Amino acid sequence: MSGISNSEIRKIRSLSSKKFRDEYGLFTVEGEKMVAEALASEFVVEKIYRTDEIGKEAMSRISSLSSPSPVLALVRRPDSPVLESEEAAAAALGSGLYIALDSIRDPGNLGTILRIADWFGADAVFASPDTVDIFNPKVVQSTMGAIFRVKFRYADIPSLASAALKAGGRVYGTFLDGDSIYGADLDCGKDAPSVIVTGNEAAGISPEVSALVSDRLYIPPYPADDPGSESLNAAVATAVTIAEFRRRCI
Repeated sequence: MSGISNSEIRKIRSLSSKKFRDEYGLFTVEGEKMVAEALASEFVVEKIYRTDEIGKEAMSRISSLSSPSPVLALVRRPDSPVLESEEAAAAALGSGLYIALDSIRDPGNLGTILRIADWFGADAVFASPDTVDIFNPKVVQSTMGAIFRVKFRYADIPSLASAALKAGGRVYGTFLDGDSIYGADLDCGKDAPSVIVTGNEAAGISPEVSALVSDRLYIPPYPADDPGSESLNAAVATAVTIAEFRRRCI
C-alpha cells in the first residue's frame, strides 16, 4: 500500500473517538472544499491524503463518509480551555451578538448552528462542556467550512449569562410561555453583549440558565391556534431567532 502505512490508517481511524482526538490533538477534515477552507484558515493542517496518492482502498479505510471524498486532511485542534469562571467569560465577551448552546447533543445540530452563526454573523458561539465535541467528524462535515470561520469556545453557560448581564447586556431564550419574538424588544448588542441561548433538544434550556434569561421569547406557529408540531428543532429555532435579530439590525 503506497503513500500510507497501516499504523497511520489506525491512527486516523481512531480520531473518530473523542478520546483519541484529545490524545493526539488532531481531527479529520474531508472533501476538497473543506480542506481548502482549512488551508485558508488559521488552523494548522498537519497532513493531506489524496486518493490518487494512497489508493481508493486506503481512502475508504480512513474516511468516515459512506462515499469517501478524494482528499482528507489531518488538522491540529486549537488549544481553547473551557471558560469556567465568570471572569473568564466576561473577558471573552464584548458588545455584539452571541449564541450560547446549553447541552446540544446532536452533531448535526451543532454543525448546522455553526453554519447559521456564520451566515448571520454571530460574533461567537459558546457551548456548555457537555455539548457534543465540535471536532466530531459529523459536526465538522455538517459545518460546511463554518468551523474555520466562526469563533467557538466551550464555557460554563450560567457564568457566561451572568457576565453578560453584569456588563449591561441581555440574555434571550425561547420558551413556550415567552413573548412573541416578532413584537419583543430585541437588542442586537451594539453597546453591550446580547446572548441568544439555545437549549437541549429534549429538555430545552436548563433551569439554572433559565433563571438568568432576561428576555423570554416565543416563536409563534401558524396558525396560532393549531401549531401541529410541539416544538421546533434546536437548529431551526436558532436560525429563526437570530434571523429576526438581524432583520431588526440592518
